[in-house]
Amino acid sequence: MTAPILSVRELRAGYGAIVAVQGVTFEVMPGEVVAIVGANGAGKSTIMRALSGLIPLAGGAARFAGAAIAGHAPHALVADGMLHVPEGRGTLTTLSVEDNLRLAHSMRPPAQAFEAAAERVFARFPRLAERRGQLAGNLSGGEQQMLSLSRAIVAPPRLLLVDEPSLGLSPILVREVFIALQEFRLAGMSILLVEQNVRKALALADRGYILRHGRFAASGSAADLLNDPDMLDRYLGTA
Repeated sequence: MTAPILSVRELRAGYGAIVAVQGVTFEVMPGEVVAIVGANGAGKSTIMRALSGLIPLAGGAARFAGAAIAGHAPHALVADGMLHVPEGRGTLTTLSVEDNLRLAHSMRPPAQAFEAAAERVFARFPRLAERRGQLAGNLSGGEQQMLSLSRAIVAPPRLLLVDEPSLGLSPILVREVFIALQEFRLAGMSILLVEQNVRKALALADRGYILRHGRFAASGSAADLLNDPDMLDRYLGTA
């Protein structure tokens, strides 16, 4: 039986005395896309920060590729193959586009040389090719999101954590971002996605979880959740 790439059991996490996530359990299997959807403040980003080592677990356990996550520094998890694309892009604004990509490549060098990997990025996102020498901080929000996702092209991870990729983007750029995520999915990448755009997220995912006040209110196949408007409206007010 295939083991999960990510296994989470009764995870609790938060900030000081505030426990924002109150005991969630789920798995991501190799090559699977799992979406966690919910309203703003439900605890979605807290889950991602706990899994990527940015904040400590307040309880429960999480394992990545069979090894416990607790106590591992974020850079060690990146080296092991977990890539977190955080809410707010996560680019290094004082470095150029090309240097952001070069740093991502050096954190977990794949078999492909940097120059060839960078050309794959520029073929996928031509806007970045035009701005390869510009500081990331001078890019638009959409371009910064492209650059952040491009780290998964120059150094493909074993597990990609994507936090609110559509946040603040125009509908055209949201479509482009989700096309890129679909390409990652078709390439067999394991993805954990948290997103307020419920329909976009569930249309991409294999399975979905609805997070409400730090707990899972519902779960199931993404298709079943997407096709149950009464449930989506009950928990998320999507009507």
